[in-house]
Amino acid sequence: SCASCCLFGAPKPPHHQKGPQLPKDDQAPQSPQIPKQQQSVTPQKPHVSSPTKPQHPALRNCDVDLSVRIPCGPPIVTDTECESLNCCFEGNKCYFGKAVTVGCTKDGLFLVVAAKDATQPNIDLEAISLLGGGQGCTHVDSNSQFAIYQFPVTACGSLVKEEPGVIIYENRLTSAYEVGVGPRGAITRDSQYDLLFQCRYIGTSVETLVVEVLPLQNPPLPVAAQGPISVQLRLANGQCSSKGCNEVDVAYSSFYSEADYPVRKVLRDPVYVDVQLLGKTDPLLVLTLGRCWATTSPEPHSLPQWDILIDGCPYRDDRYLSSLVGVDESSGLEFPNYHKRFIFKMFTFVNPSSMEPLRELVYIHCSTAVCYADSVTRCQRACLYRRRRDTAAVSQEKSEPKVVVSSGPVAMVSPQQ
Repeated sequence: SCASCCLFGAPKPPHHQKGPQLPKDDQAPQSPQIPKQQQSVTPQKPHVSSPTKPQHPALRNCDVDLSVRIPCGPPIVTDTECESLNCCFEGNKCYFGKAVTVGCTKDGLFLVVAAKDATQPNIDLEAISLLGGGQGCTHVDSNSQFAIYQFPVTACGSLVKEEPGVIIYENRLTSAYEVGVGPRGAITRDSQYDLLFQCRYIGTSVETLVVEVLPLQNPPLPVAAQGPISVQLRLANGQCSSKGCNEVDVAYSSFYSEADYPVRKVLRDPVYVDVQLLGKTDPLLVLTLGRCWATTSPEPHSLPQWDILIDGCPYRDDRYLSSLVGVDESSGLEFPNYHKRFIFKMFTFVNPSSMEPLRELVYIHCSTAVCYADSVTRCQRACLYRRRRDTAAVSQEKSEPKVVVSSGPVAMVSPQQ
């Protein structure tokens, strides 16, 4: 027989066992609903570190709304006992924090509580799954912020291993993610969550181990060479420090320096781009953008590629449309017409064959041209509708020499990095 480390309070026999009960966002608790099946994508093979004890609750976010808190441990528990369960404690109440918490019981059950806010962007609680499917392998209860999984250590695809005096049951929690496929490449902006966990039955005790799953690390690539000295592409990094400030205006108040690259961004973080004409003083000159795109290499014509702007307008086949930022006299710039600005949401490229995230550095490139402000139809482009009489002028502009300018690398990172 074996005793339990009892992360979730004293267990009962399996046929009476119930997992933690979830408040239902201002509703009475209901019977668990089996979530609809979703197409999943196998995550990239991760780098797995040595097994460690679950993280200390001080390292997690305990700021959980009262209406969705899940009780952790027995009804009466001290703050020390609560922390030993890897949970959060406030007002004599023990509850689960914004993380994925795993426990084992002497009755041979895995108990997993997954928080939506465990990653940035948030986990889609309906898109996470275990190694195997079948009855009892979906969440047994959930609300808008948490999902609870409870299943026998021998079920749901669990792997069994034996070591001297130890029986190990192992499973994995992974998330599916949406992939956008374009003519020259594929990307995703969804989090890829992958957690390996174990129950170890050692003699007369039970151990819970969580194995940290980390993304593959790529060596930093050199900063991309700038285009001709007449044009430069910069990434803005200003941040609001007061309530009610205009985030976009503040963003363009400062820029990353060469020493800041590779710039680190979380998936779906806004990336603020500024393209500027240099070395000119003629107020009639206007900088225009053609195509802007991203690659995993500083070489602009390498593959894969993902379009951000087409003919100076947001790429319409991207679910997360980029946005253009107007630049006028109110910007305080000496020559507002020398600047073009836009914002896109951070993504990572995906292998089109395996649909695995590549986790490569991302480089941004733009094709640019210069025209005179008195040629209005050539310097201004309507992104929603184009008048028929503008066609000839636009075609004429396309025949002019183009200059491609590139950014330094942008790295996709987890929120903790």
